[in-house]
Amino acid sequence: MFVLCGRGSVLWAVLVASALLAGCSSTRLNRAPVEDRGTGMGRPAPVQMDPNTQAVKQPPGFENAGKAGYYTVKPGDTLYRIGLDAGQNWRDIQRWNSIENPGQIEVGQTLRVVPPTNVMAPASSVAVAKPVTGSGAAVNPVASSQASASPLSSSTAGEDEIAWIWPTKSTSVLAGFDEVKNKGLDIAGTAGDPVMAAADGRVVYVGAGLRGYGNLIILKHNNTYLTAYAHNQTLLVKEDQTVQKGQKIAEMGNSDADRVKLHFEVRRQGKPVDPAKYLPTR
Repeated sequence: MFVLCGRGSVLWAVLVASALLAGCSSTRLNRAPVEDRGTGMGRPAPVQMDPNTQAVKQPPGFENAGKAGYYTVKPGDTLYRIGLDAGQNWRDIQRWNSIENPGQIEVGQTLRVVPPTNVMAPASSVAVAKPVTGSGAAVNPVASSQASASPLSSSTAGEDEIAWIWPTKSTSVLAGFDEVKNKGLDIAGTAGDPVMAAADGRVVYVGAGLRGYGNLIILKHNNTYLTAYAHNQTLLVKEDQTVQKGQKIAEMGNSDADRVKLHFEVRRQGKPVDPAKYLPTR
């Protein structure tokens, strides 16, 4: 350690002090920038979207859900059952909705169940059955209504005038119509008994695709009425075939049933109605 005395020590002290002051004056303070946030109510930072995130996929036709003339598919639905409930040929519904595979419809999908307004009725439309007189027929009791383009609304005048006959020779009814439990008549019979068309019509369904009906035939008689013939053991017609009233279309059986019987339904604009009110008294 060196000790300086006298003028030398004073000079040395001055030099040291000057160096320190020079160093301090040349030092810069790197302070963080200050952001004025005011009261904290400024604009929120923009949300960054993940480019890999995809928009939620909506079922086909979702934009038509709830509109008149459309139906939204529920669990357990099939195109065949939707056609029956809408009073339409399931093939028409398939065409109106551009469905490639009728076995592939999804829950939540909304389907058109009335024809588009610019679609003409097919040339093969069934002619209206005319009422006849005599002991073997009865005129439909439902009054005729004004014309309408939609098959789910009032039918054209005269279309309700169908002379129905019983679809079997049997007169024994096992179970009558009930809107909740039984949507038609259950008629007793023997396996192989003839099942007949209750009126002139066109076959719109043949098969076993509707649970609870077994081997089923559905006839479309006009823009108002369908009839269904269930639990057959043999089916004798094919789709799009025209049939005449009284023509044998199937043989009675017990497919998907606890006994041999014919389950017979009449549907007006897709809604089940009591066949006993339409069939002649026996």
